[in-house]
Order: sequence, then structure tokens, then C-alpha cells
Amino acid sequence: MTTTAADSAPEPVDENVWLEEIYGEEQLAWVKEQNSRTEDLLEDADYAGLEGSILEVLDSTDRIAMVGKRGDWYYNFWKDRHNPKGLWRRTTWESYCTDSPEWDVLLDVDELAVAEGQEWVFHGATFLRPGAGEPYRLALLALSPDGGDANRYREFDVESRSFVDPARGGFDLPTAKGNVSWLDADTLLVASTADGLPKTASSYARTAVTLKRGAELAGAPLLFEVPEHHMMAVVAHDSTPGFERTFAVDYIDFFNRRNLVLRDGEWVQIDVPTDVNVSAHREWLLFRPQQDWAIDGTTYPAGSLLACGFEDYLAGARELAVLFAPDARTSLQSWSWTRNFLLLNLLKDVSSEIRVLDPSRPSDGPGGAWAATLLDACPPLHDVNAYAVDDEDAEASDGGAGDDFWLVATGFTTPTTLMRGTLERTSDGTPGVVSRHAVVKASPSFFADADYEVQQHFAVSEDGTRVPYFQVAPRNLALDGQNPTQLSGYGGFEVSRTPAYSGTVGRAWLERRTSLSAGADGDAPHSRGGVYVVANIRGGGEYGPAWHRAALQENRHKAYQDFAAVARDLISRGVTSRERLGCVGGSNGGLLVGNMLTRYPELFGAVSCGVPLLDMRRYTRLSAGHSWIAEYGDPDVPEQWEYIRTFSPYHLLKDGVEYPETFIWTATSDDRVGPVQARKMAARMLAMGIPNVWFHEALEGGHAGASDNRQAAALQARSQHFLWKALAGGLA
Repeated sequence: MTTTAADSAPEPVDENVWLEEIYGEEQLAWVKEQNSRTEDLLEDADYAGLEGSILEVLDSTDRIAMVGKRGDWYYNFWKDRHNPKGLWRRTTWESYCTDSPEWDVLLDVDELAVAEGQEWVFHGATFLRPGAGEPYRLALLALSPDGGDANRYREFDVESRSFVDPARGGFDLPTAKGNVSWLDADTLLVASTADGLPKTASSYARTAVTLKRGAELAGAPLLFEVPEHHMMAVVAHDSTPGFERTFAVDYIDFFNRRNLVLRDGEWVQIDVPTDVNVSAHREWLLFRPQQDWAIDGTTYPAGSLLACGFEDYLAGARELAVLFAPDARTSLQSWSWTRNFLLLNLLKDVSSEIRVLDPSRPSDGPGGAWAATLLDACPPLHDVNAYAVDDEDAEASDGGAGDDFWLVATGFTTPTTLMRGTLERTSDGTPGVVSRHAVVKASPSFFADADYEVQQHFAVSEDGTRVPYFQVAPRNLALDGQNPTQLSGYGGFEVSRTPAYSGTVGRAWLERRTSLSAGADGDAPHSRGGVYVVANIRGGGEYGPAWHRAALQENRHKAYQDFAAVARDLISRGVTSRERLGCVGGSNGGLLVGNMLTRYPELFGAVSCGVPLLDMRRYTRLSAGHSWIAEYGDPDVPEQWEYIRTFSPYHLLKDGVEYPETFIWTATSDDRVGPVQARKMAARMLAMGIPNVWFHEALEGGHAGASDNRQAAALQARSQHFLWKALAGGLA
């Protein structure tokens, strides 16, 4: 719906608009004043020990160095105490399998930062596919000057371990939001906001150009364009031998897009509804509808996975093979192709299940589905993901093949394990796949994880929906309402919260000890650690698109009702009490806990709210906020503002309410959500005289709030220490 200024929703009074100037001298002076106040509160002797303990986990050299394979090399990016900005490096398979791999360092980002006087943050590498029999050599490195989403892309030669000099034709694109793809050795496809190229209302690239080596970005010929009110333009070239294709995506909003392929110099749109996700692989085209999709008399449910031959579909064929159909308990999270098989990563009641599909062997099931085999690798209440090592690796020097796959397994009390396996067809010709996998690397334990138990419970929300949540607590937990409990959630954008090992949570929360109550004999107090809880509320993706859509826009309140239902269940079960219950969330999760603060203050003793959306009246005008209208609604449309205002924490604050202890934290360089909503919320609460409101803004680190391990340790230590002091010891 399009509106004009005349029919926009009226603008509420906002006394803190002045804080929206991110780098203004007066504004930063306010930030520094609040930072000093908060640091005086939190950075005591206990905090110093906690930060050091967290940093020890983050800097541990025993962590798994996860790798990505390109040609015969295995690449990794690594940060530790000696290399806070990180090393981009590679090794061989034989060396990687040892306890102490020999790493070939390609780029030391700390040295680069010193040499160039810029605090670079490494955001990844995109390789040029080499010719047959040639090694991977050239890559585009994404480097952010402050940890934000805007990157500078620079061409790098891994053999000479140096950037390709722009004076000699090397690619060097100015810092901007966008994406880059290799077309060939001398040509890039670039979507960018640099050099005056237009941007969308969401602050992303509106156009894509074809950039030749040695040419200027500003004068490059236009390749693709989207309307200003759409979210962004993306271009990519698939260089798979025999299946070379150039694609463009017009992201209309977060959940709707047009997919196009370049044919004979013209863009041809792939004919699907805009809410059907499309992916191409070799001869196949896969579809995952976000809503039920009716086509040629058949309705395919939201969250299913469908397949058709790429060329067949473009030619008009509409006979789709059903590769996965969701049920009330099971959802598809992701998929990955090996050379001959398709791996499906599923969740069943938020525990992992992996299926292997064989396109060459149809099953006897309906829809012409491919034969499927369950991979025996997923213990209950764990997160296990399978993905290809290298689907084009026919006969590599390490002995690998294109049907090798990685398995990454983790759980709340199970340190992450990396396995490598191989898929083969059954030898007797019957439908099915045989898999073998073995452990390659295992993370160490950072806390006494055997002392803790993981349980799954279900709370009942206001409309009767059963909402799952995980509880991690000491064995033989005393259900007396006295346990300091940290409740975490997200509930948006179809993001799933799954079991994951965290040495930080283990040390900073589960193993923290305090004396809160007398023992059963009335004499000695019990020494207790914390309870950690993750809620799988609507708005997330734990049960697929329907679970997400159930809390969109005018139904947003259901996500908050779900979270509140989990809080009440924890209290009614005797796990904790209002005084001992805190919640934590970041980004959309910051909006979640902001609503707990303002809508359900009676349930929580403390709230830790990070890099948050909070001012939902102006969020579309701040940083990348316009891109989230599909999730929350448009506040400039009066009828939509009527429901948005009901979950805008900045506008829900009231006098005379007993609010929980509150810590709001953000980062100056966050160019996604931005710091201003956090600033304004804290300023309004302080002006209202609400006690125990604390604010902290990291001056760099982007949306993550930290660009190196020390910053990350400080950020996590502040949040954890605040919650512990508020719930277990009392703030000064």
C-alpha cells in the first residue's frame, strides 16, 4: 500500500530526536557520560575476572578451526589473543588432520591495520574459479573499516600473498553496502552504493553494473536495477562448468523477491510467486514456498521442498517432485548438494534430523520424490548440520570425492564436534544411501558440562499454542523459586534458536555461584549456579514458515505472549521467581525483551537489551530499518501504526510502573539497526526518573557489537555480569 504525507500516521512527540545524529559531538559526549556511569557500576573486581574467563574461551587455541575447501587447500580465518583482528590462512588435508596443523598465513589483518592506519575487520573471501587443472589463485576480500555491513572489496593473490595493485589493474572497490561476483578473470558483477550509485530506501544497492578490469565503477554499464522502494539488488554468476549462468534477484522485501536469469542478453524471470524461494544447482531448480503454493491443480504446503529440471521449468513444465513435506513437528532448515546427493537438515521439535536424497533413484512415495535415507548422526536435543565438502571434487589430492560431507554437531552440554563422511549408493541397487563418517576435530570442554542437565519443556501461550523451550540447569535442581535464571529468545525473520554449546554461558552463568537462601535445615545457605533457558517462540523458524508467519505484523504480539508464557511456566514450575528471572536478547531479540520490559514488567527482575529496535515509529527511517517493513509493518500507514504502536517499547513506557533493572547496549558503528534507538530508549527512561537504567555503547564492532575477541568478551561480560548482579546479588 502506498501512502502520502497527508495520510501518514501522525508523528508522536519525540524529545530525543537529537540523539539520532550518530557521530555528533554533543551526542557522543552523552554516550561517553553514560558509558562511564555504567562502567563504574559493572566493572568491579568480579567483572575483571569474568571478562578474563570469557576471553580465555574466545582465545582458546584448542577451538576447532573450521575450514572451507577450495581446490586442494583448506582455508580458515582465525582470531586469538596474539591475533585479535585475525589471520586468513590455509593448510593441506593431511596437516589439518593432525593436532597441530601447519598453517600457511595469507593475510595478517592486524599487520594490515597497522600498515594502513585502518581498523580493518575481515568479512570473507570470494574466489575466482580457475580454469581446468589450474589452482585457485585470485580472490576478492571483503574488509570493513569498522565492523559494519559496508565493505571494501580488494583483489588478492594467494600465491604471492599480496593485494593486486590497482595501478596494474587490480580490483579495489570503495567501501559500500552491496555484493560482488566474478564473471570471469577480468570482469566483476557489482551491486554497490559507492561512487554515487543509487541506493534503496533500505540503504542497500539499487543497481548492479558490469565492471571490467581497469575501469571505474561510476562509469560501468548498467546490468540490473530495482525500484527505490524495494529492498536491494543482488547479482551473481554461477560458474559451474557446463552450467554457467548469471542470476539477478530483486529483493522486494525480506520475504518476497523476483528471480531472473540472463538469456541472450535479456533477463528472463523465473515464473514463481514472489514468496517462493528459488535455488539452482546444475540441472536442478529447487523451490521452497513460504506460503501454500497452488500450481496446476496441486497445492504444495508452505515449507516444503520441490524440484524440477532447470530447463524444463523455464520451458513451461510444472511437474514438481516433492523432496520434503512438513508436518506439525518437522521443518526444513537448510539443504546442501554433494556431487550425487542432496542433504536435508531438518528440525523435529527443535532437535536435528538429517535426510540424504538420491535424485537418480525415485522412491515409491507420492509426487515422484527422490529416494531418502535417514542419516544416523543426530542425538536428541542436539543441533547437527550436514553440508558438502566440495561437490565438484572428483579426485582431489587428499583422496576426497564430491560426495564427502561435513557434520557439525553440538548441544548445550556437548562441545562442538567436526566430522567428515562419505555418501555412497547401496550396492544391491535398492533405494537408499550408505554413509560413513568419523571425527576430525573436537572442541574442548570449557566448564563442568557433565554437572548439568538439558531438558525440553512446553509452555502454553494465551491462544493455546504449545511453545517449546530448552532448560539447562544443574542436575537435581531445587524447584524452590530461588534459581537465578536467564531466559533468551529471538522470535523473528524465521530464525531458529537451536541447542548450541557455549563456553561463555557455561562459565559466566551456569557455573557462577551465589548464596541465595537457607538450606532445608534452616542453617546454611545453598550455593547455586544459574539456569539458562532458550525459548523457541513464534516468529522464529523452528517449525517452518507457518511458525514465522504466525507472529508477523499485526500478529506480532503472539511472539511476546509466547515468551511471557515461558516465563510464567518457569515460575509456576518453581524453577525461578520474578526477582530471580532475567531476559536477554539482541537486535530483533532486543525488541523482544524491550516488550518484556514494557508489556510484562511484572514477570522479570532484570532485562539485558542489546543492539535493539525500540522506536517502532521511526525505525523505517533509521539505518536499514526500511527493509524490515515486511516483518513489522509500515508505521507511516495509519492503520498499521495502530498495531505497531502496541509493540513499540519506546512508546509504551508509563509513569508509576515498577520496571525491572534494565541494561541497554549497542554499538556506534552498527549500520544495520544503528545505535540511536537504544540511545533514545535509555534517555527517555532516565528522564522519566525510572531507577536502575544503564546504557553502554561500544564505539566500534558493527551490529555484532564487537570486532575482535577482546571487545566480544567485554560485551558479553557486561551483559552477564549485569544480569547476575541484578538477579543474584543486587545492583549497587
